[in-house]
Amino acid sequence: QARLVESGGGLVQAGGSLSLSCSASGFTFRMYTMGWFRQASGKGREFVASLARDGRSASYADSVKGRFTISRDNAENMVYLQMNNLQPEDTGVYYCAVHEVYGGQVPSMNSDEYDSWGQGTQFRVSS
Repeated sequence: QARLVESGGGLVQAGGSLSLSCSASGFTFRMYTMGWFRQASGKGREFVASLARDGRSASYADSVKGRFTISRDNAENMVYLQMNNLQPEDTGVYYCAVHEVYGGQVPSMNSDEYDSWGQGTQFRVSS
């Protein structure tokens, strides 16, 4: 059974940077696409970034392109989200998730295709 544990949340000023981490276990991490999603207070969950198993094929939401970078370490079963130039609208709970399809060749943006989720880590960007 997949287990995902996010960490790295907190409080950061606008324009600042933050890095989130997600530790994965219970499945063959290196064979799956991994994704980051977020949910702001009172809003639905939205896609942020995803990364195929090769660590090179990535997708980003338009709102974070050029500011966020997703990466992974298949030897350590970790996925990361480096966030720069943070803005108040980036505030929310961030979740990592594992894609449902074995093979991990497509960095999907569709949350319905992710079937295991972490508990989330929260951070707030102050203006």
